[in-house]
Amino acid sequence: MQEVDADLTALDRAIINAFQGGFPVAERPFDAAAAALRERGVDVTGPELCERVRELDEEGILSRFGALVNAEEIGGAASLVAMHAPEDRYDEVAETVNEFTAVAHNYEREHPHLNMWFVVSVADHPDPDKDGSDRVEEVLAEIEDATGQETYNLPKLREFHVGAKFLVDGPVPDGDVDLSGLGPDVSPSDRGTLTPDERDLVVEIQGGLPVTETPYADVAAAVGADVDWVIETIKRFEREGKVRRVGVIPNHYALGYTENGMTVWDVPEDALDEVGPAVADLGFVTHCYERPRHAGVWEYNFFAMTHGRTEAESERRIAEVRELMDDYWDVGADDWDTLFSTRILKKTGIRIADRADSNTA
Repeated sequence: MQEVDADLTALDRAIINAFQGGFPVAERPFDAAAAALRERGVDVTGPELCERVRELDEEGILSRFGALVNAEEIGGAASLVAMHAPEDRYDEVAETVNEFTAVAHNYEREHPHLNMWFVVSVADHPDPDKDGSDRVEEVLAEIEDATGQETYNLPKLREFHVGAKFLVDGPVPDGDVDLSGLGPDVSPSDRGTLTPDERDLVVEIQGGLPVTETPYADVAAAVGADVDWVIETIKRFEREGKVRRVGVIPNHYALGYTENGMTVWDVPEDALDEVGPAVADLGFVTHCYERPRHAGVWEYNFFAMTHGRTEAESERRIAEVRELMDDYWDVGADDWDTLFSTRILKKTGIRIADRADSNTA
């Protein structure tokens, strides 16, 4: 594995590798996390570990520390959208699209026609006879009116994998520390909605946890709740899928992962059930979905996102996906493509509060 751009110590590398998930949800989580590192030869105490995570967060090596909230399970809807923006109007169209608060991310990508890709995130529809997907379509109609450009809605039909892990040289190279079993034993609920207290908790933790030795107690104080309830609820959210994982979220650009390729494939329908899990098992694939085709414009139904630290590494990883695909169907030259991002046009994050509000009862 190559050296990363950031100047990282052995402890930094252990933190990044070990705790991109599986961080303890317990009253003093850094003590348990430090003990796990000591078992792997990394000499650190709980307070020292907490301090270094805080410094990595402040230095921008981490995007944040805390719970990765799964907006899809909180309420509302989101969809990936592609668009053609004419070269002579590109910046104007991008500015117009970005003015919509429902647009969370927007990227320029290399493609001869569909060169703008953005995510639309909305709350549940206010009309009880409609749902979030209806609201997405309404937003897209508004974007088309404002830009004069057609949009191509590519909602997720099936999720095979979401689990971006960016590992670096150093201790715990396999990133296999999992302390999520610590703390209280909880059972998932059968409710589809949030209670007002759960809504407040989701909004409080969506941007990260306080990097203190007692982060869950600090969250409890912020929302006026008991710390045991906060710990039990976050653990239950993990079981229910409302929280994907708890841990450090690296800034992958700071770690040198600057090349991201969105590989797209025209997979035969009868091969999808096998292809999806197989590609998802590749450690460098961070997202893997089935999405709809648009006849005559977009013939691909399978998306797999890869990341690399150099163009050569990225190309090797894409080639590995291509080789695996050949095990399941006869891949032709026109059956796939890779769209590299060339510019970040907008990146504001999903507006969890609005989606949680619309799903609180």
